[in-house]
Amino acid sequence: MKKRLSTILAGASIAALALTGCGQGSPSGSAASDTGAAAAGSDGLTKVVVGVLPIAPSVAVKYGIDKGIFEKHGLDVEFTTSSAGAAMLPAVSTGDLNFAVGNPLSVLTAVDKGLDMKIVSGYSDSKAEGDDINGVVVRADSGIKDFAGLAGKTTSVNALKTQGDLTIMESATIDGGDSGALKFSEMPFPDMEAQLDRGNMDAVWLPEPFLSKALANPDNALLGYPNQKAIPGLPTMVSFTSGKFAQEKPEVVADFKAAMTETLAAAEADQAGAKAMLPEFMKMDAKVAENLKMETWDGVVPSDQLAKLAELAAKLKFLSKAPDVAAMTVK
Repeated sequence: MKKRLSTILAGASIAALALTGCGQGSPSGSAASDTGAAAAGSDGLTKVVVGVLPIAPSVAVKYGIDKGIFEKHGLDVEFTTSSAGAAMLPAVSTGDLNFAVGNPLSVLTAVDKGLDMKIVSGYSDSKAEGDDINGVVVRADSGIKDFAGLAGKTTSVNALKTQGDLTIMESATIDGGDSGALKFSEMPFPDMEAQLDRGNMDAVWLPEPFLSKALANPDNALLGYPNQKAIPGLPTMVSFTSGKFAQEKPEVVADFKAAMTETLAAAEADQAGAKAMLPEFMKMDAKVAENLKMETWDGVVPSDQLAKLAELAAKLKFLSKAPDVAAMTVK
């Protein structure tokens, strides 16, 4: 019997309430999936169901499928999308999804809440230097000159208690401010620039392509890149599975890890080819897709950055304690 991910996620919604949300966007048309996959088919391939967020970097999974990389590693990948990023975690935990790609802080939060999650591979990283892929924008005449200047001001983020407010708070501390004096409001990315223009927000945290669009307006100014200031090269997504699946299907997990690592290296080397898939994948304008600034795709698990992320999240009370990243990473 086939289900869409929306059905799977509905059954996981109660568990998801305890987890950190991540990701915004419009679904690109979820593929139907069979519950209880990871069984060898008549073609000798092992079918796995992979959950992804409907955001531009997720196109690398489609790239790997279309280029035959997953098939080369013995896998028949069926990917499915949902904007409910946090709900993918309990769906992976219950086995409705074999793997998923999502925000690493959400994975750390899931472990902190008692779910047995394992990081399989890296996926995408923000830029350690130069122009980053998300930033905080203020009005040019706001008088706000650094992150410390956000004290007492309200900054919009797409979801509370995730990497947006976390890195902005740490950036304020680095700039000599009081992170506890910052205020945050949850808001969808497409609404943020208009609310900034109207004076309803003092600052907005925007990813691409919203960031470039906002900065094209001379009335707006870039305050800075909080990922880069807090943890240079901060991972934006990782691939993960459940501890149960990793224990029961170690060969499949190893094949997926190898395929994902090869896929991400190939997509990074062929960003033009990967971006060419975005109009179909995201229903994105071809010109916007062509000029889109992208994260760095990399399948190597960024252990040092993840450990720093865990420690920072624990310091700022996003987590009760920092999980052992090495222990929750598939070797």
